[in-house]
Amino acid sequence: MISTVSPTRLDRSTVAHRAGVVSRFGMGLLLLVFSAVSANQVLAQDAGSGEFTEDLPEELVGVDIVEHLDETLPLDLVFTDEDGERIKLGDIIDGERPTILQIGYFKCPMLCNLVLNEAMDGLAGVDDLSAGTDFDLVAVSINPNEGHELARVKKEGYLLEYARPGASRGFHFLTGSAENTKALADAVGFQYRLQDDGEYAHAAALFVITPDGRISRYLYGVRYEPATLRFALMEGAEGRIGSTLERFILWCHVYDPDSGSYHLLAFRVMQLGGLATVFVMVVGVGLLWLRDRRRTSGIESRDQIASPGAGR
Repeated sequence: MISTVSPTRLDRSTVAHRAGVVSRFGMGLLLLVFSAVSANQVLAQDAGSGEFTEDLPEELVGVDIVEHLDETLPLDLVFTDEDGERIKLGDIIDGERPTILQIGYFKCPMLCNLVLNEAMDGLAGVDDLSAGTDFDLVAVSINPNEGHELARVKKEGYLLEYARPGASRGFHFLTGSAENTKALADAVGFQYRLQDDGEYAHAAALFVITPDGRISRYLYGVRYEPATLRFALMEGAEGRIGSTLERFILWCHVYDPDSGSYHLLAFRVMQLGGLATVFVMVVGVGLLWLRDRRRTSGIESRDQIASPGAGR
């Protein structure tokens, strides 16, 4: 009996060859994706590690901000709160939620109030995060002559402006000795200088502190967009606040100190694209392997039926 061979039949060597070609193609694509991602990571790290220097006017020398990212604040420093109670910084930054720290002085004729006013405007736009529940706001005066009465007036004014339930337990306006305020300022790299007219020369920034007291982010300037503050708080919270989707979006962004905002990170997008490509590739290879295996099994079954003496 002459057995016929199906024109669709693939022998084992053909199947193995095809699977090998797909496998080699997949591995090559995988290596290409991760090489591109690694190269972009190196470029990003190199770009981020560069230093920008510029000559400062004489009146601004000594009032710069020197970043101490990821360093821990001296949480044992003692201050006086707006109620006149002595309180350790660690009583506020106690591991529960992130903190926005502002250093200045309450009678500042312009810059300090501008920073706090703009911070309040930005925080008011962060609808899903509230002071006292999701984060704390700490304002510390560098002027040792300012007392808790002035701090209380400042707090009450900003509470009226913020107008959210429970915010009182999240707003902290502190005064203290020159030594302790200087120690805190040094810890975050905030430089200032007392001028001849009794005012202080200083820079403008907010400091985002992790729940355990480490410096997470420096927000420069005097304008703070709600999106920037939300991302900074989520980053500082280290996963304690924000939805999974929001944390994923944050993972795709990086803070740009020049613009004072978060931008989409190119190599993160490449990573996602690479992972998606690898996933599709693996699924495709798997489906091809299953199809060829089923086809080979079917052909072998037909051959057994068509062979002389089959079933005897």
